[in-house]
Amino acid sequence: MRVRVTKVWAVAGLLLVLALVGGAGLYLLFGPGPEPASPDGTVVFIRRGLPADSIAILLRRSGVVRSAKQFLLASRLLGKTDELKWGRYRFPPRVSCSQAVYALAEGKVEAVKVTIPEGWRSWEIAALLRDRVGADSARFIHLVHSDSLRKTFGIEGPSLEGYLFPDTYYLAWGMPEEEIIRTLVRRCLAALDSSIRARADSTNLTLHQLLTLASLVEGEAKVDSERAMVAAVYLNRLRKGMRLEACPTIQYLLGGPPRRLLKKDLEIESPYNTYLHPGLPPGPVNNPGLKSVSAVLHPAPVDYLFLVARGDGGHYFSRTFAEHVRQRRQLDRLRREMGRQNQTRGN
Repeated sequence: MRVRVTKVWAVAGLLLVLALVGGAGLYLLFGPGPEPASPDGTVVFIRRGLPADSIAILLRRSGVVRSAKQFLLASRLLGKTDELKWGRYRFPPRVSCSQAVYALAEGKVEAVKVTIPEGWRSWEIAALLRDRVGADSARFIHLVHSDSLRKTFGIEGPSLEGYLFPDTYYLAWGMPEEEIIRTLVRRCLAALDSSIRARADSTNLTLHQLLTLASLVEGEAKVDSERAMVAAVYLNRLRKGMRLEACPTIQYLLGGPPRRLLKKDLEIESPYNTYLHPGLPPGPVNNPGLKSVSAVLHPAPVDYLFLVARGDGGHYFSRTFAEHVRQRRQLDRLRREMGRQNQTRGN
């Protein structure tokens, strides 16, 4: 009788131990993780091609999970070991192993706020996306200038320059460059709504011509109140068959940050050089915002044909070439005088 009782208690004890072990195992796999260093959670970047065991070690060292072995076990039990995706992740405080596994398997990468300023060129946007979401800047530029992607949207011109709409986006870290470009172009085409397109049609401008002119305004006007005036100058010159002589087209050819133009810069042979060739350049020279688009569609009612930058962000406008020359000479004198004063102070 005692033997039977002892066996019963032994079996009961074994079952209790198994239950405790199993419960502890379930808790370790599905219970809350360790306290994070920051209440905002923990950011971890998983490199492309990193194997599951290395991911587990990285999560353990980052303090996301308590044990690399527990994470691997959870990934196997859930059947997700081969589905873990790379990218930048933000894990909330005390995430469990199972939650971490599902986050990686579903690719719930952190959304990054990216603001593209008005008037930026594609190479500037590429550098920003490289820094903010890990984009390959060289591939981004290649796709912007590729015929296949441009033709997908039915866009004329040599590239998608001008169609990378300046706005604030929430992009996933590691998002493919082609997907980013599609997002930016779709936003552009959506922003140029039916009312804008109807207005462009009424002024005999195609969408491409509208954006090209808007990019010139964007590159020249530094003061919002002057956008419509700058647009009027370009439109007036086009109507009279005059060369646009727009500095933003030369800056586009030079690349890099804007600088004061030299005489030799104006002699660069290119269809984008509006000092040499009449009419519009082949396409936009930056990515303009809606303010510049509106300025082209609603130019100031003036007959100015010339403008010259004052150096403080504003411009002098004139109707005749003689007046324009006088203004330039006056500005040159002021610059020389200021240069002499600065040199005197330096000595």
